[in-house]
Amino acid sequence: MDKALKSAIKDINKRFEAQETEFRGLVSLVVAPEHIVQVCSTLREKHHFEMLSSQTAVDYWPQEKPRFHLIYQFNSYAQKARLEVRVPLDGDSPVVNSVVSVFPNANWHEREIWDLFGIRFEGHPDLRRILMPHDWEGYPLRKDYPLGYEEVQFTFNYDEINRRKPKPKDY
Repeated sequence: MDKALKSAIKDINKRFEAQETEFRGLVSLVVAPEHIVQVCSTLREKHHFEMLSSQTAVDYWPQEKPRFHLIYQFNSYAQKARLEVRVPLDGDSPVVNSVVSVFPNANWHEREIWDLFGIRFEGHPDLRRILMPHDWEGYPLRKDYPLGYEEVQFTFNYDEINRRKPKPKDY
C-alpha cells in the first residue's frame, strides 16, 4: 500500500471512526450511514479519488443487523489506488443519503440498487425504477424474495414432473 492511500485511510478513520479491513490487498473501510456523503467528499476533494467506479449492495438476510451492506469502490488514477467503502444498513426499509451531489454517476447505480434491493436514497434527484417494470412489486435481489422457478427434469423425477407440466389442449 502506498503512502497516499495510507494517508487517506488514516484520515477517514480519524475523522469518521471507520473500521478498516484488508483482504487480498484490497482495503475496505466500514463507515456509518450518516457519514457517507462527507466521506465521499473527503475522498474526492482531499485525497484525489476522482472516480466512483462501482456501487452495489449485498443482502445478508436472515441477519437483520446489518441486513445490507452498500459497497462503494473508488479509484484514484493519479495515485494508482483503489479503495472500497462499505455502509451497513439495518432492517427491511433501509435509507441512506444519496452521493449524486459528489459523484454524478451514482445516479444510475443508486436507481439500480433501489430497484433491485429496495434501499432508498434520500436526496436522489430521480429515484424510480430502471430495470424492472414500473408496476413491479418487490425487490428481486433480496434474499427473501420468493423464487418462481421450474424444477429441473431428470431421469429420477421425470414422471412426477411430466404429470404436473402444462400441456397444449390438442395433446
